[in-house]
Amino acid sequence: MLTKAQKMKALIDKVKTDFMFNVFFDFNFRHRCLNQNIKMSRHIVSLQRYVDIYEQSAISAVHFLSSIKTVLPQIHLTLHASQFSMTESLNKADLMESLSAIQITERGNRREGNECMLKLMSDPEFHQSLSVAGIDRCLHISFLTADRIWVSDKNNLILTDTTGAPLHRVVDSFSDLYYGNGLHTMNSESELIYIDTSYNINKLSKDMKTTTTFIETTDFTWRPRCVYWSPSTGDLLVAICKEKPMTGKVIRYNQSGQQTKITQQDNTELTLYSKPDYITENNNGNVVVSDWSSAVVVTERGGRHRFSYRRHPSGLELEPRGICTDALSHILVCDGRTHTVQMLDKDGQFLSHLLVRPSGIFSPHSLSYHINTHRLWVGSGSRYNKVCVYRYITRQDTPTDLSTATADVMESTNGIPTTETGNQQQGNECLLKLMSPPELLHSLTVTGISCPVHISRVTSDRVWVSDINIILTNTTGVPLHRLNDFCGLYGLHTVNSESELIYIDRNYNINKLSKDMNTTTTFLKRTDTTWEPQCVFWSPPTGDLLVGMYRKEPVTGKVTRYNQSGQLTQTIQYDNTGLKMYSVPQYITENNNGNVVVSDSGAIVVTERGGRHRFTYTGHPTGSGLDPRGNLY
Repeated sequence: MLTKAQKMKALIDKVKTDFMFNVFFDFNFRHRCLNQNIKMSRHIVSLQRYVDIYEQSAISAVHFLSSIKTVLPQIHLTLHASQFSMTESLNKADLMESLSAIQITERGNRREGNECMLKLMSDPEFHQSLSVAGIDRCLHISFLTADRIWVSDKNNLILTDTTGAPLHRVVDSFSDLYYGNGLHTMNSESELIYIDTSYNINKLSKDMKTTTTFIETTDFTWRPRCVYWSPSTGDLLVAICKEKPMTGKVIRYNQSGQQTKITQQDNTELTLYSKPDYITENNNGNVVVSDWSSAVVVTERGGRHRFSYRRHPSGLELEPRGICTDALSHILVCDGRTHTVQMLDKDGQFLSHLLVRPSGIFSPHSLSYHINTHRLWVGSGSRYNKVCVYRYITRQDTPTDLSTATADVMESTNGIPTTETGNQQQGNECLLKLMSPPELLHSLTVTGISCPVHISRVTSDRVWVSDINIILTNTTGVPLHRLNDFCGLYGLHTVNSESELIYIDRNYNINKLSKDMNTTTTFLKRTDTTWEPQCVFWSPPTGDLLVGMYRKEPVTGKVTRYNQSGQLTQTIQYDNTGLKMYSVPQYITENNNGNVVVSDSGAIVVTERGGRHRFTYTGHPTGSGLDPRGNLY
């Protein structure tokens, strides 16, 4: 912009106070020099509007304004008027033409200069979700535009938009958990680069009509596992792997498909990679690889090993999946062990768990960050075709938007106590205290049970205990009664106020066994074969029956509430953003405050009685991973 400004033959005379209709007139150069500071500040305001029009990235505009605000005021216009031609005036069209001649590019380390204008948000903000038709999981994501993405599972590569509808399908792509997941990328010409079923690397033209082989695989002892096109150099980074012995390496190809660099060993000549699964490049030129051998491996562009991130500071080992980097040079990686998205700085230091078992995804597997919109696209890897979009970076000069303010209000209102039925039990809390350590009162061995999976209390000295069988026993462990039609897995039984056993039978009906254990009746008959009841709990305050339900395809769960007549009165399935909260409900109970507590796959999910999501607990410290079993209140 400064170069273009020096070539302008006319300078700005006046700016009207109404900048929506400003007009630039001819002016006297010497007069402009005398009023340089005032004119320049007005000039900056005017240019900002034009830059916002021509640069469709808010970040580029802010970066431009940041530079001219610091540079232009230091320029002293001491040139003689004779050096400028005063015969032409500078109007809107002239300025727009000049601005349009400026080349805007996202290459190189230009992005790093934007970091001063960006900041992390306190919590990621959910933006939207979509279900991609035609795939069963989202193993990798590549951007075509801000709202069009290529998504792949093991056997499909599909172009979709924000509705999830398929726009195009590549029929010869190939990926699986063994031969890699990050099999595609986009170059600056909007061409899709991908690994095909013959392990060649192909290019699909922008109009998606022509496919050409960019790199042909001739040595099948080495097979490509993932690819990434570098915006800064135009090179193609390819991670390849050999089975015996299991080892990997990264090869760099120029735009002509010529091999220019191989990275395989660290500074001590030890092998860097085992099974490279995803590859990307950070703003500083570092090559970042998600290796299936439990490490994120980072090298300089020249190949020198910088660091390998293998475990969380707590000591928990990493199971790396999809990776990406953002405008602040953070490294984001999906961890298959804890079902989290971890954020590292560019030097490999752990910063935070950005996402912890996110609703609707549960097990994040793939990541893609859009540099212009600062939105993170997260794909699920556990038999879900769901992609969720989050924003966690914002401009420092951006005022808090309405949605954030609304969230703050909602958070404040959450702290307001509400009247709940059954809260009379809370009045006893002042008379109770925790013991330290717990005191063992009694133990018993239940005859006929190999592994007690669930317990329901009948009286203070009689309980129902289950594994694949369900047995009534007393404090001696002697069986008093046995059920024959019970299908035991999780929390499949409960006892109501009438001392009746409520349980799920082998046909997934919910039955009642009378207090005298002579009569069995069907309380809820299964009619929808796509859903299976997994756990039940009778609510003492309301007399309702809470049932945790499970569906296999796609995997999801929900909680249903039935009144004492067996009528469905409530279904709890989605959180406050409309995403699914449950995967496989295993145990369910109700707290004194009316909260519904579910032991789900990988987390404890808690909602208010009305169904509003309160929190999800995934272990201590947050994101360390949890494998929950039975729970109680």
